[in-house]
Amino acid sequence: MVLTASLFPFLCFSIGFALNTIAIFYRSLAAIPFGTMVVMFVLWAFISFPLVLLGTVVGRNWSGAPNNPCRVKTIPRPIPEKKWYLTPSVISLMGGLLPFGSIFIEMYFVFTSFWNYKVYYVYGFMLLVFVILLIVTICVTIVGTYFLLNAENYHWQWTSFSSAASTALYVYLYSIYYYHVKTKMSGFFQTSFYFGYTLMFCLGLGILCGAIGYLGSTLFVRRIYRNIKCD
Repeated sequence: MVLTASLFPFLCFSIGFALNTIAIFYRSLAAIPFGTMVVMFVLWAFISFPLVLLGTVVGRNWSGAPNNPCRVKTIPRPIPEKKWYLTPSVISLMGGLLPFGSIFIEMYFVFTSFWNYKVYYVYGFMLLVFVILLIVTICVTIVGTYFLLNAENYHWQWTSFSSAASTALYVYLYSIYYYHVKTKMSGFFQTSFYFGYTLMFCLGLGILCGAIGYLGSTLFVRRIYRNIKCD
C-alpha cells in the first residue's frame, strides 16, 4: 500500500531533484525554483498519498471474499522443471518486443519533436498508435501467460506485469541509439537531462503497459478457468 503510493513518485522526485541540482550548478534557466518543488511535494503528501491509502482501505473492505472461478488449493504444488525459453525472465524480456515494434516509428517523431524542437501535429495518428500499443500489449501478455500456465507455472501475476512493462526497456535502449545517432548533444548537462527525462518517461510507460498487461492476463485466466473443469 505504501509502496504503491510512494515508489513511482519517489523515483520521479529523486530524478527531478538530481537534474534540478545539475541545472542550478550550471546556472541554467531549466532549474525549477525551490518553492515549486516544495509545492509539488506538499500536493503529493497531502492529496495523492492519502487518496491512495484511502482507496486501498476502501477497496479491501468492500471487495469481500475472493470470487475465484474454480477451487483453489491451500497447499501450493511444486513447479516442475521447464525449458529455458519458458522461464519468467525470458518471457518477460521477449514480451516487450512486439509492443515496442508497434510504436517504433512513432517514437522517432516523438523524440524528434521533444529533443530536436520540431513541431508535432499528427495527434490523431498518435492516438491510433497508442490504441494499437494497448491491444498488442494485451495480446502478447496473454500469450506469455498461456505459455507459463501450460508449463504448469502458476506464478503468472508478476510475469505478466514485467512482460508488458519490458516495452519501456526497449524504448530506453532506442533512446540511447537516438542520442548517439540523431542528436548533436554533448556535455554532462545535456546528457543528464536527456537520459533523466527519458528515464522518467520510460518508468511511466512501463507502469502503464504493465498494468494493462496484468489486467488482460487476469481476465484471460479467470475466463479459461471458468470454462474448464479444475480438480
